[in-house]
Amino acid sequence: MIRYHARWICPISSAPFSDGTVAVENGRIAYVGPRMHAPSEGDEHDLGDVILTPGLVNTHCHLELTAMRGFLDGLGFRDWILRLTSARRAVFTQEMMLDAARLGVVEGLQHGITTFADTGDSGAGFDALLELGARGICYREVFGPDPAQCEEAIAGLAAKVDEMQQRATDLVRVGVSPHAPYTVSDALFRATADLARARGLPLAVHIAEGALESDLVERGEGAFAEGLRSRGIAVAPRARTPVALMESLGVLGKESLLIHCVRVDAEDVAAIARHACAVAHCPASNARLGHGIAPLTQLLDAKIRVGLGSDSVASNDRMDLLDESRLAALFAGARERRHDALASDRALSLATIGGAQALGLDTTIGTLEVGKQADIAAFRVPEFRSPVHDPVSALIFAIAGQKADFVAVAGDVRVRAGRLVNADPALPGRVQACAELLQGWLAH
Repeated sequence: MIRYHARWICPISSAPFSDGTVAVENGRIAYVGPRMHAPSEGDEHDLGDVILTPGLVNTHCHLELTAMRGFLDGLGFRDWILRLTSARRAVFTQEMMLDAARLGVVEGLQHGITTFADTGDSGAGFDALLELGARGICYREVFGPDPAQCEEAIAGLAAKVDEMQQRATDLVRVGVSPHAPYTVSDALFRATADLARARGLPLAVHIAEGALESDLVERGEGAFAEGLRSRGIAVAPRARTPVALMESLGVLGKESLLIHCVRVDAEDVAAIARHACAVAHCPASNARLGHGIAPLTQLLDAKIRVGLGSDSVASNDRMDLLDESRLAALFAGARERRHDALASDRALSLATIGGAQALGLDTTIGTLEVGKQADIAAFRVPEFRSPVHDPVSALIFAIAGQKADFVAVAGDVRVRAGRLVNADPALPGRVQACAELLQGWLAH
């Protein structure tokens, strides 16, 4: 048994308290409570003036795109996607994407993230999570806006999923992701949903994100529609809204994670709740790309499972889930024009148990409770950001942006004194070299 002592403990499942201990045995939490009542046996580690929380849960990221940090700055959404896709195809090798994914996992771990819901085309995120001992679900992407591509696309996806499932572990699971309505045909959406149900796989989809997507789905108009027509793909109005389209195609369900949900109305919210879907809320990315502010309080009021996502650093520039919690609270207040739209304790819950619930992992992680997996993170209170009147408020509004001092996944220490255990010192240089190749490609 190992006993971790901390100035503050935030179990999430109960009120925070001071001078506490979390004891870990065989990768699980064996005790949470006051230090004076903690078990006496085993090793002892005093983490000091830290706030100890469950490991944070990132419900949406693209680990393989970490090398594109800052590369797409200032572009409109369609140009952003076109440059991203073209550059990735022209420059990235599989090893480059693996290095990018490794760097993304390291960044997340250093900011207290222990669980990653990764969406990717290459499978690099899956390999990186396995290698670095983090937890996650890797949703393998599939693309194909032309219905004629459906049979080939779904066969390719099935083969990739088969290979990944042979290497899946208790920590790292496999899912599927039909990317979005502007890159996936109705036929491929249906086929992917059928595959997910047949294999018992979770499904993630980018949906109701921006105006161009709505123009395409609802009216068959706009820049996405023009682009598809230029490729000889027929375009017509498909549904009342993107969420309504997903409902008509059988994509919505308890294992479905709906990413973004910025442009949803009351009927959409009701449909999401009716089908028991979860939502990944990505406030920084939504704002950075000019999509808007998702109706977070309406989703929560409808009892929809909501977690927070960083999205890729190509649209966010950093992976800091405490900062996403801060932005979620601030943006909710701005949207609703209420100071109490999203209190700090609820914002922290979104980054922990909310994310765990959204991914179907809430019986395993998300709170500090006896019997759960020992995914834990400790954040040191910076010397000049004291005093701490309320540890939860301090985490969300004062400490956001700080690295975690200590992180463990299933009891395995991954970050100590703010540094990754067994870090590869050459990794940042390799990813920087990849970034320079991207700049060279852009110049030509």
